[in-house]
Amino acid sequence: MRLYLQVTRNNKPVPFNYQSFITGAIHKWLGNNEHHGALSLYSFSWFENVTTRKNTGIILNNDSYFFISAFEEDLIKKIIKGIMTDPSICFGSEVAEIQITDTPAFSSSEKFLVGSPVFIKRRFDNSEKHITYDHPQCNDYLTETLQKKLKAANLPFENIQVRFDPSYSSPKTKIIRYKEISNRVNICPVIIEGSPEQIAFAWNVGIGNSTGVGFGALK
Repeated sequence: MRLYLQVTRNNKPVPFNYQSFITGAIHKWLGNNEHHGALSLYSFSWFENVTTRKNTGIILNNDSYFFISAFEEDLIKKIIKGIMTDPSICFGSEVAEIQITDTPAFSSSEKFLVGSPVFIKRRFDNSEKHITYDHPQCNDYLTETLQKKLKAANLPFENIQVRFDPSYSSPKTKIIRYKEISNRVNICPVIIEGSPEQIAFAWNVGIGNSTGVGFGALK
């Protein structure tokens, strides 16, 4: 299930690395619950339809929005309840309108654009490495992480595959700072092959690591 949240204009520029502020708003809406610190079976996008000012930050417009998706309907209901209590997000912006969308019916192979960059990390010899789209095992790691989440949700995890779209002409990476930590992330569409149920799950929970802090959301 997905929430599309239309937002009001901000009264102060939103910094380019603003994910932690949306994360804070979501945690506020959820309240004290078992999702804090647990494996994230939800994802959220970055702001869409914004104006970027190079030396200032991001300006939200009348049609700006972002979305939140979750495997569990109860989590979505908690977020809606939290928004109704306090719709504020950050920098003077708040939720103006909520649109609820059911999970679409998917086929056994789907291509998705990303609503937020894909983050892949692994630890090797006590050192954390950030994996990019051109790494020979990047698709294996994407698949492995989705399988872990499918297991956590007690869903079948066999015969699923996630990969960056090899036909995409302009994949890129960039550094995103989250609470002073620099993360090398990937911007490239992905292809997922598996059962329609597994692909629907991925559409809701996102792909890669750290979906609960604004990475790997799928459009």
